[in-house]
Amino acid sequence: MNSLFLHNLAEQIALLQSLQPLDGAVAQAGALATQSLRAGGKLMFCGNGGSAADSQHLAAELTGRFIKDRKPLAALALSTDSSALTCIGNDYSFDEVFARQLQGLGRAGDLLIAISTSGNSRNVIRAVEEARALGMSVIGLLGRDGGALRDLCDVAIVVPSQVTARIQESHILIGHTLCGLIEQQLGLV
Repeated sequence: MNSLFLHNLAEQIALLQSLQPLDGAVAQAGALATQSLRAGGKLMFCGNGGSAADSQHLAAELTGRFIKDRKPLAALALSTDSSALTCIGNDYSFDEVFARQLQGLGRAGDLLIAISTSGNSRNVIRAVEEARALGMSVIGLLGRDGGALRDLCDVAIVVPSQVTARIQESHILIGHTLCGLIEQQLGLV
């Protein structure tokens, strides 16, 4: 009998080993996020489903505590306001749920971290387009081949897998690394 856990573990280990070439992009993303925070900007995250949960998780690491006790950092997930999501989805379209929030909350100097395992989520693409129009920088945590989002981001961190669960597991590792880099570069650890 084959163990599903051992299969998944072997698959994730192989994927993690293939991520070493992403080191430069992750470092660049950490520097971009730190630059935004230093200049008084905020980090905004968006994604759907598991990527929405990852958005909330990573924003919480920054507003709460990650490695050690420190002042809160300006970060928020655009997936957390159910009233805004349903209002915008109903009155405009689901494609606009993040872009419309960015129009109200975003400004030049802020940073959008767009998370999409396919790289083709229409509402995330619209958010990136809106962020660009506002003069915001964009980091993409993407999967597969990066999809349409790959070329729209200042820094595209693409996890080269076709398996959504493995991509999401890698996104959390990368996201936690970004949180650590931010704290380190701000001198908070």
